[in-house]
Amino acid sequence: MDIKETIAAIATPSGEGGIGIIRISGPEAKDILGRIFVCGKGNAVSPRELTYGHIVDPENGETIDEVMACFMPAPATYTREDVVEINCHGGRIPLSKVISLVLREGARMAEPGEFTKRAFLNGRMDLSQAEAVIDVINAKTDASLDAAISQLEGKFSVEISRIRNALTEVLVDVFVNIDYPDEDIEELTYGKLIERLEEVSKDISELIESSKAGKILRDGFSVVIVGRPNVGKSSLMNALLKESRAIVTEIPGTTRDTIEEFANIRGIPVRITDTAGIRETEDVVEKIGIERSRMSLKDADFALLLIDGSEKITEEDFALKNLLEETPSLVIFNKEDKGLLLSDEDMRNFSNPLPYIVISLKEDGGIKAVEEAIFKASGYSDENFAKGKSSNKSGSVVTNVRHQTMLQEAAKSVKDAISSAKNRSPLELIEIDISSAYEHLGFITGDSVREDVIDQVFSRFCLGK
Repeated sequence: MDIKETIAAIATPSGEGGIGIIRISGPEAKDILGRIFVCGKGNAVSPRELTYGHIVDPENGETIDEVMACFMPAPATYTREDVVEINCHGGRIPLSKVISLVLREGARMAEPGEFTKRAFLNGRMDLSQAEAVIDVINAKTDASLDAAISQLEGKFSVEISRIRNALTEVLVDVFVNIDYPDEDIEELTYGKLIERLEEVSKDISELIESSKAGKILRDGFSVVIVGRPNVGKSSLMNALLKESRAIVTEIPGTTRDTIEEFANIRGIPVRITDTAGIRETEDVVEKIGIERSRMSLKDADFALLLIDGSEKITEEDFALKNLLEETPSLVIFNKEDKGLLLSDEDMRNFSNPLPYIVISLKEDGGIKAVEEAIFKASGYSDENFAKGKSSNKSGSVVTNVRHQTMLQEAAKSVKDAISSAKNRSPLELIEIDISSAYEHLGFITGDSVREDVIDQVFSRFCLGK
C-alpha cells in the first residue's frame, strides 16, 4: 500500500437511502474536489464546513448530482491526511457515477479498512484501537459497544503500556547488572527480580481472565435449541428474541434448516440457533437440515433440549439427550398448558444429571427462567462484564482473540523468567524471556508487529472504513 496515493470509497451501505457518502483521503483530495464540485461562491470550499453545490463532469459539463461537500485539512482528520466527504443522494446510480468520476480524476479505490489502516500508520491510533473500530461496528448489545468504545478510546492500550513499562524497568536493571557487574550499583537480587515479575504476571493473568467474557461480548454466547419436530422450538426462539422470527405451525418439520439470530439477554449478546427437528425422515431437504442441526449442536456453548411434556418421552428424546453429553445443557419440558402427562419423577429421571424446568410457551410462562439459565451458563459471575467492563485495574475486557494469544505468549515468557530466576539461572538467560514478553505485548498495540499481521487485521474491515 502506497500512503502517498489518494484513495476513495463509498462509506455508506449499498442500497437506497436518504444520503450516501463518498470519502476521499490523501494529498490530492482537495484538488479532485475542486475539479468536480461546483458551488455558488467561486467554487471555494471553507475547511470543515458543509457546502452546497453540484458534482459536475469537467469533460462534458454534465451535472451528476446535487450534493453537500466538506473538506477537512490534515492533520486533524480520521486518517491525518486531507479528507473530503461528499454527501450525495443515497441511490445506487448517483453514488456509482460520482465514485467513478472521483477515480477517473486521480484517486484509486480504497482497500477494505484502508482508511483506518492509514490512521494507524500515520500514528492517530495504535493497532488495538484500530481493531476496536470493527468491534464498534459489529456490536450486538450495549455491553459489546461499551467494551469496544473503551478499547477505541485507548484504555486497553494504556494498560498494555503500563505493563510494558514495568518490564522495561526490570530489563534496565537486568542489563545494568549484566554489563557492569563490578560497578558500585545496587545489585539486582533474584528475590527482588521474582517479586517484580510476579506482579507483572498477575496483571497479565487478570487481562487473560477477562477474555472468556470478552469473547462472548464480541462473538456472542452460542445457544442451540434442539428437540423433536413440533415440540415448540421455533416458539421458544421467538420468545427469547421477543419477535416472530421463526415460522410456527402445527405441521412437524416446518423448520427445515437452522435459523440463527442474536438476542440481548441481561446485557450479553446471545446467538440463538433454532434447529430443524431431529428425527428419522426420507425427505432429502429435511435430512440436510437435520445434519446441520447436529453440526450446530457440536459448536454450541449451551443447548436447550425441548421436550413435549404433554406426551410420553420417546426413544427420539433419549437419543437427543445422548447427543448432549459434551455440551452444557438445560432440559425444558414445554406445553404445561395442555396438562403434563409426565410426573416430576419422570422428568427428573429423564433429565438426570442435567437441570430441568417446566414452561408453557403458549402462555408465556417460564421464559424468564430460561433466560436466567442462559445467563448463568455464560459464566458472567461478575456483573461488570454485563456492562462491558472488567474487575481488573484498567477495567478492560479482552475481546480480541489475537490479543488473547499475545497475552498468553507474554504470560508464558514471564513465567519462564520467574522459573529461571528461582533456579538462579544467569541473568542473560532470564533477559531473553523478559524481552520476549515485552515484544509479545508490543504485538498487541502494533509497536512491534509484522506487516503481514497488519494486513490480516485490516482485511476484516468493510470498504470505506
